[in-house]
Amino acid sequence: MSHRLPGVIGVHHIGVSVPDLSRAREFYLDVLGAVEEVAPLSWADNPFIDKVVGLEGSAANQFFCRLGNLQIEVFQYDAPRQAPQDPRRGVNEYGYTHMALQVEDVAAVHERIVAAGLPVHTPPVLEAITVDAQGVKHGYAGTYCRDFFGNVFEILEIHETPEILPI
Repeated sequence: MSHRLPGVIGVHHIGVSVPDLSRAREFYLDVLGAVEEVAPLSWADNPFIDKVVGLEGSAANQFFCRLGNLQIEVFQYDAPRQAPQDPRRGVNEYGYTHMALQVEDVAAVHERIVAAGLPVHTPPVLEAITVDAQGVKHGYAGTYCRDFFGNVFEILEIHETPEILPI
């Protein structure tokens, strides 16, 4: 049996660094349907923020958006410059490998992602979701996809099943 550590009440947000903020807005707001709830932020020559992010001479533009119960903070750093990310980076590499988004209709979200020209590792197996005699759905379906920059995200539709818990 595990115990809850004092002080942690939940995940506030996930931060993602991208090379093109306008393209990221298109992905999060238009493709996934996120909502921007606070004003964007920009900074440069700010010693306090440099200390917080652990980068000397940082300069960035950022926006926050909400997908259901998840907030995502998206950055485009103009300084310091970084090497391009391999858009096919394996999910087996160390570090954060993906974020999973629980969706109401995985087929509809998959369709929007494909229509936007984004890579999908494999289509979701929709047959894994069944409907019982009372009309209640069971099971789950999902797949890994990539944003315009190669960052991996998972889309999941989850119904009553012992294999995976919904949010």
